[in-house]
Amino acid sequence: MNQLEQLKQYTTVVADTGDFQSIKAYAPQDATTNPSLILKAVQKPEYRPLLEKAIADAPGASTEAIVDSLLIAFGVEILKYVPGRVSTEIDAALSFDTEATVAKGRELIALYEKNGVSRERVLIKIASTWEGIRAAEILEKDGIHCNLTLLFSLCQAVACAEAGVKLISPFVGRIYDWYKKSTGTDYQGADDPGVQSVKRIYQYYRKFGYDTEVMGASFRNTSQILELAGCDLLTISPDLLQKLADSDAPVERKLVKDDSADIEKIAMDEKTFRFMLNEDAMGTEKLAEGIRAFVADSLKLKQMIEGMR
Repeated sequence: MNQLEQLKQYTTVVADTGDFQSIKAYAPQDATTNPSLILKAVQKPEYRPLLEKAIADAPGASTEAIVDSLLIAFGVEILKYVPGRVSTEIDAALSFDTEATVAKGRELIALYEKNGVSRERVLIKIASTWEGIRAAEILEKDGIHCNLTLLFSLCQAVACAEAGVKLISPFVGRIYDWYKKSTGTDYQGADDPGVQSVKRIYQYYRKFGYDTEVMGASFRNTSQILELAGCDLLTISPDLLQKLADSDAPVERKLVKDDSADIEKIAMDEKTFRFMLNEDAMGTEKLAEGIRAFVADSLKLKQMIEGMR
């Protein structure tokens, strides 16, 4: 078996793309999207018709409503190629507005259901701010499952688990990027700070019996992926899926529950969350940077739509 096939023995593989052909080629269980991936996809000729149809079908609708229709159109198409779930992201501009995030999550699920997709097959992606986590807690109680993204710190992971969130996406590659830039060290294998962060979260969840799924995300190389074999899920870009498929080197399970792990339970509340995140320079900077980047790409998508109307 190639490395991708071996990895699937230990971990649920998720495609991190809006490209249907890539999804079809690598046969992942789930797929994730974000504003940057959707923006990239609609600039390709083969996906342009989805954008044109979303605009044509709603001549009097707001730009925001057309964006929502486009997200759902991509999600519906993606679900034709994966047996599991698709993650659809809420506009990052709502990251600090609990009520608006809840309302948007309900709107997106209603659109999916209108298109014949059950809510069990959708994860609503929300930034892991305190406000976003509170919104996810409300949505989960409605039976709307959430994927908490832009997650860089243990305090975010703990708050998500205590809120009953279905799944979190710790960003391995972006953590690696920050530490590489900060220290000048090109971390490898188990020494990679992004890898270590996911392992710590995984062991914390296992020790204290949380059901929240851990999905490593944002990879820079296959070494990071292979070091997390055994994680609940890993969402991987098409280029790295191809590299795994091209190699037949052995893959070992690296993540297993470690009952001897020296981990203390954190009593999490809003003050503790905000202080712990503030003390983590990497987490604070990467969360803010990630929200800004997603907002910027959402704005580009809206401008593209307005230019075509």
